[in-house]
Amino acid sequence: MKSSSSIISAEIKEFEKLFKEAVKSDVPLLDRITKYIVKTKGKQLRPMFVLLSAKLCGNINDSTYRAASLVELLHTATLVHDDVVDEAAERRGFFSTYALWKNKASVLVGDYLLAKGLLLSLENDDFKILQILADAVKKMSEGELLQLEKSRLLNINEEDYFTIIRNKTASLLASACSAGSFSSTKDLAIAEKMRQFGEYTGIAFQIKDDLFDYGSDDVGKPTGNDIKEKKMTLPLIYTLEKTTPSNKKTIINIIKNKNKSRSDIETVIRLVNDAGGIIYANEKMVEYKEKAEKVLFEFPASEARDALFEMLHFTTERKK
Repeated sequence: MKSSSSIISAEIKEFEKLFKEAVKSDVPLLDRITKYIVKTKGKQLRPMFVLLSAKLCGNINDSTYRAASLVELLHTATLVHDDVVDEAAERRGFFSTYALWKNKASVLVGDYLLAKGLLLSLENDDFKILQILADAVKKMSEGELLQLEKSRLLNINEEDYFTIIRNKTASLLASACSAGSFSSTKDLAIAEKMRQFGEYTGIAFQIKDDLFDYGSDDVGKPTGNDIKEKKMTLPLIYTLEKTTPSNKKTIINIIKNKNKSRSDIETVIRLVNDAGGIIYANEKMVEYKEKAEKVLFEFPASEARDALFEMLHFTTERKK
């Protein structure tokens, strides 16, 4: 993604400066935790989508930087809360906030980041951008709860799956693209078009994540983490619908088992491969990538469009 980041390198630096300022606190513990979060941040894909979407449709401005900061504040808040829910010790190869400061501090830090995001928008009258992003947070919560409900019963079908990932994963990326384009155009029709681009990209991104669990020449060694955690991903859903009753019973028994051995995981992966679950998920990923491309190419050629095209392909070709 070197060319994608290079055309907005100055804008990324400006965003980082604003984001650091946005998370500051006069409370020493809170300030220490937020500095740690800033230090261990990820690739900042969502802010990049905000900035490039604005550049695609017009000019990056102060409202764009605030939108990028709001996206990152909301995204970071949800990750902090997710680590509490999942009791996750690591985040991006570092100790999670939950691991270092435990439940109470982590929940409060997540709440603080949400509040800072709301205030950043409200204090600058970015009401429409706040509405766009608040809708994403609502959908993310709905997606998580639907997944929780369905996973307990192991009865997620393909329609449920796409509802879950559209809400849980794709909604924030869709809102990032929508908010970015609205910040530079104030045009709701263009913002909706970019929302569609972001949603299709986000769905393709999540299917790629599903495929990492099973491994292939493209994604490397299988992890089996989703299987261990009883996550019903697309390759598994397809397999349960298409495989024999005997194989289906075997898979469900393994998934329900709390202490899955490596051989159990390998059995599920083999049955998913044999049933064509990996091929089917790959086909669906490509389908959504092509839908995103179609929307993107409705916009005139520009370096911003080229950069977004590169980022779209990164989501489906990445190795981790």
